[in-house]
Amino acid sequence: MPTEKCERQTHLVTALESRLGAWVVAARWPIIAVTLVLVGIAASGTAFLESSADHGIYFSKDNPQLLAYEAIENTYGKSSNVFFAIVPEDRDATSALALDATAWLTERSWRMPYASRVDSIVNFQHITADGDDILVRDLVDEAARGDAAERSRIRAVALAEPRLAARLIARDGAVSGVNVTVQLPGEADLIAGRRVAGFAREMRKQVRERFPGINVRTSGMVIFNQTFMEVAINDLKALVPASFAAMTLMLLLLTRGLGGTFAIMLVVALSVMTAVGTGGWVGLPMTAVAAIAPIVVLTVAIANCVHVYSSLVHGMRAGAVRARAAQGAGPGELKRDAIVESVRVNLQPVFLASLTTTLGFLSLNFSEVPPFRHLGTFVSFGVAAAFVLSVTFLPALLSLLPIRLRATAQRHDAAMAALAEFVVRRRRELLLWGGLAVMALVALIPRNELNDVFLHYFGESIEFRRDVDFTVDNLTGMYALEYALGSGETGGISDPAYLSEVAAFAEWYKAQPETIHVDVITDTFRQLNMSMHGDDPAEYRLPASGELAAQYLLLYELSLPFGHDLNNQIDLDKSATRMVAATKTLSSNEVLDLDRRALQWLADNAPNIVRPESSGTTLMFAYLGRRNIIAMLVGTTIALVGISFVLILALRSLRLGLTSLVPNLVPGALGFGIWGLAVGEVGVSLSVVTTMTLGIVVDDTVHFLSKYRRARRELGCSSPDAVRVAFRTVGRALLTTSLVLVAGFVMVSLSSFEMNAGMGKLTALVIALALLADFFLLPPLLMKVEGGTDKETTSA
Repeated sequence: MPTEKCERQTHLVTALESRLGAWVVAARWPIIAVTLVLVGIAASGTAFLESSADHGIYFSKDNPQLLAYEAIENTYGKSSNVFFAIVPEDRDATSALALDATAWLTERSWRMPYASRVDSIVNFQHITADGDDILVRDLVDEAARGDAAERSRIRAVALAEPRLAARLIARDGAVSGVNVTVQLPGEADLIAGRRVAGFAREMRKQVRERFPGINVRTSGMVIFNQTFMEVAINDLKALVPASFAAMTLMLLLLTRGLGGTFAIMLVVALSVMTAVGTGGWVGLPMTAVAAIAPIVVLTVAIANCVHVYSSLVHGMRAGAVRARAAQGAGPGELKRDAIVESVRVNLQPVFLASLTTTLGFLSLNFSEVPPFRHLGTFVSFGVAAAFVLSVTFLPALLSLLPIRLRATAQRHDAAMAALAEFVVRRRRELLLWGGLAVMALVALIPRNELNDVFLHYFGESIEFRRDVDFTVDNLTGMYALEYALGSGETGGISDPAYLSEVAAFAEWYKAQPETIHVDVITDTFRQLNMSMHGDDPAEYRLPASGELAAQYLLLYELSLPFGHDLNNQIDLDKSATRMVAATKTLSSNEVLDLDRRALQWLADNAPNIVRPESSGTTLMFAYLGRRNIIAMLVGTTIALVGISFVLILALRSLRLGLTSLVPNLVPGALGFGIWGLAVGEVGVSLSVVTTMTLGIVVDDTVHFLSKYRRARRELGCSSPDAVRVAFRTVGRALLTTSLVLVAGFVMVSLSSFEMNAGMGKLTALVIALALLADFFLLPPLLMKVEGGTDKETTSA
């Protein structure tokens, strides 16, 4: 233990640190009043918070996949849609009841807001021969629905039609679909999307009521986007109050003080209000990712407050304050002196911890995913507010509240003293075995594979996820890879060589194991050619010449009713077509591999297809993870350099600053090593964890090093004794803040949005590992780097 001489030495007090605490106590009422007014002004910014239900917000404006997607949309129209899967109990999609339900839903879907096209087996434009002409009409009419023979014919035609099978009717005929294409207004996607989704869900309800025995599943891009927003709102409604309650309970159990818990949670609430309100003032949107910002601010803000409160309680029981108590100082004076001392010893470490945390979260602005940038900015606002409040409002409020000292705290101090003794005495073994454990877990990092399944961003508790899984298993794929296939000349899509290559590409795609359906214009040309030859099956092939192909296409387009044109497949000057491949639910790596193979096939086998481009939402999300991890490597590096510079400057020691990097970098590496062993996949959300947690885990290191450094300089302690002092003065606070942080991110992991849930799990793991590193790795490193033994204390 440190000697009496070491304990009695005078503190070196800076003017700012000592004056701030005294000023806060003296001006407590004005500080509290002004703080509440300023927070109220900041919080009013929540009225200006914007929300977004567009999946495009997850991509930067200059994202190449987004630009390619927008180019295809500008040419062929938007592909936003609502998809209804019609599920009869008897598993017969062409029964009279199922066809009636499909016909009713098809007709009503035209009334959906912003609907521009409705496709189903009922209104599918079936081509048949009519002498020397062709007849284009709905596959199903009202009379046919009541005739068993006609229904059998309809079933046979639908299952044999490549434009329908595995797209609008299952290959086994058990389930059918209605696809509604909508053109949402660009500036009002949120409101418009909500209207469309609400209309679709009301229609689903009506079908179930009108047609007993028919179930309806809803999916599509509009529902996908709306689910993003609904998950964000649900997280705000459920997780934020739950986290607040859990944190309050944990603080009560750990601090054993009602007054302190109330003050801390009030500061936390004010920090959250300031963060969200300021975000509203500067125009940040609220997305499913940014929705967890209040929880992150809540957990980070608690850390600052706990250190100030713990030092206050410690000061009321020991050290210089206890000496004054022996001279007759009253309880009020004791608390005042303890508050002044707490602010003095915590101002620098709390500022450094807040600064490094802010640097960590601001580095999220390097992310390729704008919602992560918004999250980082929201949290940075909250961290800045928490720092100011924790060194002004909190001590001012604590000076007014009763603080009871409990005997259990002394037992906790004894436990920390025992832990310090263990670490000091076993420092060589801890350094050796700790180093081996670190190397072993770091070696597991390559087991992680950068991979994602963007439809699985939603947990199975979300209705959209269940409906998508059912639709993929029973009807058609929700993943779509779009290819713009240019011919290089106006009217070139009628060229036989071009059509032959497009058809061959479609056949290649259909043969791939990942593919469920391919929508391609050459199937229409084949059907037209057959019908123009008297519906002879032997003529189901491409037209023999470009002139015939152009004539057939013109005749067909003139026969199509409103809402069934070919503008979604052919561009205006008929120089290019769009092919859409629907696939199974794939991981991002599988999507990228399939697209790579497709583009390679085109390069090797299709000289007449000019500048083919692939795009679609599926590809956009598949590329996102890779682009984001590269961007976050830059962000992490810059954050690391910035944090290192701050620590070296603050500690005024290059040696200590560099030593502190070890416990700051190790937790992230260990976390990914364990993740590689347990899970093995890293998605978009996990690619930001290292950057985000870097700022958080530094906090514990800063507080430990601050107390260690003060013990060395102000108390003249040896390195081992300084470690003991650090454990005794800040160990319990580190344990409390780490447990609170872990609990907070465990609450985040309960989100039904997998981006947030996965990030919460890994972040909680990294923070837990950071505590172990600061307790069992940092102290042995300090004693190794700075040298010193217990004998130095004795000789002193």
